[in-house]
Amino acid sequence: MQLRRQLPLAAGAIFLQLLLAASSHAHNITRILAGDPAFSTFNHYLSVTHLADEINSRTTITVCAVDNDAMSKFLAGRPSISTIKNVLALHVLLDYFGTKKLHQITNGTALAATLFQATGTAPGSSGFVNITDLKGGKVGLGPEDNDGTLGTYFLKSVDEVPYNISVIQISGILPSDVAAAPTPSPSELNLTSLMSAHGCKVFADTLLANPDAMKTYQDNAEGGLTVFCPLDDPFKAFLPKYKNLTAAGKTSFLEFLGVPMYLSMSMLKSNNGPMNTLATDGANKFDFTVQNDGEQVTLKTRLGTVRITGTLLDQQPLAGYSTDKVLLPKELFKADAAAPAPAPAESPKPSPKKKKSPSADVAADSPADSPGGSVADETADGSNGSNGSTRLGGGRVLLGLVALALWAGAFLI
Repeated sequence: MQLRRQLPLAAGAIFLQLLLAASSHAHNITRILAGDPAFSTFNHYLSVTHLADEINSRTTITVCAVDNDAMSKFLAGRPSISTIKNVLALHVLLDYFGTKKLHQITNGTALAATLFQATGTAPGSSGFVNITDLKGGKVGLGPEDNDGTLGTYFLKSVDEVPYNISVIQISGILPSDVAAAPTPSPSELNLTSLMSAHGCKVFADTLLANPDAMKTYQDNAEGGLTVFCPLDDPFKAFLPKYKNLTAAGKTSFLEFLGVPMYLSMSMLKSNNGPMNTLATDGANKFDFTVQNDGEQVTLKTRLGTVRITGTLLDQQPLAGYSTDKVLLPKELFKADAAAPAPAPAESPKPSPKKKKSPSADVAADSPADSPGGSVADETADGSNGSNGSTRLGGGRVLLGLVALALWAGAFLI
């Protein structure tokens, strides 16, 4: 009996611990950095490169932030978005380093893996950062591929949630030739060529013919882009509706089928819910919902659901998938209301017979040919009986009174 009582208590304690653990892991790097305008540029590029999403998805992380002045010096070289992403990924350590730990590093030196190393694009150990507790209370940091030079220093702690997230400020961008190496920009023409080669040529040609939408795709390709391309047959059937759109509507529709981030198939299967698109702009939501049914991934709006039928490209930062139908945004199209089926013809029904009242019978037998002879008038005068009964009763009373008067007169004589 005692064991039975303890089991629910133990289960409740475990559930509470899991709940607390889950809540303690929740963090938002964008919100943390937003509290200090000095990091606004660094914070902006964490969002543009989608590194912020990766940081927030980790339960143990350290972000080495740099101020706007350091970012301006780095950006003066006009690096590509891919290069910016690699360099900033080197500033995200896959371990917790709060102020106390930085000054108490075992043996004075630690080698920390970074998000850049985790991408698999960093050769050898070039994606690791060397952290050393120097004399005089300084802590130096440097990429492993920097020949052991530690020219960047820890300045202060910005925010710390022990063993969950630590945000620290360092003196400048970590110099790494490997991370800063120019990265070839992905070719949008290659993506449209892949569309054409995999059954989505009509959509690819339509996209190429719209310079505004194509530019939006190009501007987002380096930072991450996923496209959902309708197959040729359904898109051909859709073209008349597309041609009826305004120029702005056509651009918005094409942008609606692109998402401004790289989404692998495994990410799509694990990220059910609303998804913003290239067309999303303030009040114009232009979003859709990702839903899974087993291994099948579907995209849904209020106007319908489409299935992903194949993968055209899945190579970061680009992904492309074919769909069996055209996904329609509710902002541009209305649901096609089916015309209601005509009601079956009904044979004319005889009007229901009204129950005749006594007054109605009299009215039918005695036309109202005298003033005040209508049933309605008599009813309005307060007659409660039928017209015939009232007249008959009145005659009998009159005869009775006459007879009584004659009898009384005879008696008096």
